[in-house]
Amino acid sequence: METTASGGGPGGPDGPDGPGRGFGCASFNQDSTSLALGTRTGYKLFSLTMVEKLDCIHESVETPDVYIVERLFSSSLVVVVSSSIPLRMYIYHFKKGTEICNYSYPNNILAVKLNRQRLVVCLEESIYIHNIKDMELLQTLLNTPPNPSGLCALSVNHSNSYLAYPGSATIGEIVVYDANNLTTVTLIPAHDSPLAALTFNVSATRLASASEKGTVIRVFSIPEGQRLFEFRRGMKRYVTISSLSFSPDGQFLCASSNTETVHIFKMEQTGPSRGDEDSSWGAYVGKMFSTASSYFPAQVSGMMSQDRAFATVHLLASGQKNICTLAIVQKLPRLLVATADGQLFIYNLDPQDGGECVLAQKHRLFGVDEDQAEVSDPEGSKVTGPAQTCPTYAATAALPATGPITATLTGYSEDGGAKKGEIIPEHEFAAGPVCLDDENEFPPINWCRDRTGGGQGRHS
Repeated sequence: METTASGGGPGGPDGPDGPGRGFGCASFNQDSTSLALGTRTGYKLFSLTMVEKLDCIHESVETPDVYIVERLFSSSLVVVVSSSIPLRMYIYHFKKGTEICNYSYPNNILAVKLNRQRLVVCLEESIYIHNIKDMELLQTLLNTPPNPSGLCALSVNHSNSYLAYPGSATIGEIVVYDANNLTTVTLIPAHDSPLAALTFNVSATRLASASEKGTVIRVFSIPEGQRLFEFRRGMKRYVTISSLSFSPDGQFLCASSNTETVHIFKMEQTGPSRGDEDSSWGAYVGKMFSTASSYFPAQVSGMMSQDRAFATVHLLASGQKNICTLAIVQKLPRLLVATADGQLFIYNLDPQDGGECVLAQKHRLFGVDEDQAEVSDPEGSKVTGPAQTCPTYAATAALPATGPITATLTGYSEDGGAKKGEIIPEHEFAAGPVCLDDENEFPPINWCRDRTGGGQGRHS
């Protein structure tokens, strides 16, 4: 259910220096109860428990030019990446106002996904899988197919922690990886064109995908990888699907793109034998089309078997980045759409009849006054000294070996961290791992060894 839209990442056209102005990124958390917004001056966290009221529960101006911000459910754990230092990921306990740790990687960070078991960092040609409870690096997937957008999806259900990412840069192949057991589950030949969007349902039993053409959205069973549903978004034009999201019960799937239309599809099995309905006129017509489609070419028969949208929303503008999610807000099903111009739209969804969704409320995430303040703030682009002087992961890994390695640092597995025959050293976390006790405060952040938080990987 977690959905994310970025303003283009470091140096992107819609990033902090582009026409997106104050917008850097936006993401709904795993259960769609919170919205995180990255801007030129920092990031904001909003509570999504009310329709009429939008509460900003936290605002930080310590890290400028944020293009990735992810919150772990409704906890205090927030992951932030800034275009000022795109190789470094910061983890904060925002309620305490403290930095837990920071980790650097050999290339720009393109995406970060997390659940209660795993934290996944996606680079263009590698993926790093951490244990979120102590940030130990469990596995490194090296030489993955080029993935310039950082496309990946991590299941909310931490009992399996399925990770999906592109298996090819030229066709829409999906790799489903078990991030708990660190094994590949299946390969799914999903589309003819490269992938553009991926998402799991809450139970991680289904995976939805869209290609760069954006005309067809497919849903597969997990872990088998069998195609269950195929939905046609449209045939008139190719579009860029910016987000996919299942409803909490898994019965609906919403899709937003660079057009003004948001589509909602319903997971309805059209299998045989449904009692008296088989003798109805509708069943007869459906059976006739099903039989006739077998005589047509594959492309034609495929189009006849594709279902159209159950419900739609028409936004006021097109051509801008946006993300959507389906959530239960005040006991009713809602569609939430956050747009790059700083607005949050909340629509009512009729789960019985569908149709055009009704706008229930519109909220402003940031406005003109804030944008002007951001432009005029000369301190917004400053970077603290310790963050710049701390050696990066890439620099450490590139150091020549001076002798035999007598001890391996915690936080890396040698088999997953190897690069060009060398053992990758631990990230900048000298003081030891961090404890996340979900049972008590979820998560209270303490240092496991000296409980002081000192060390190279943490800056005061």
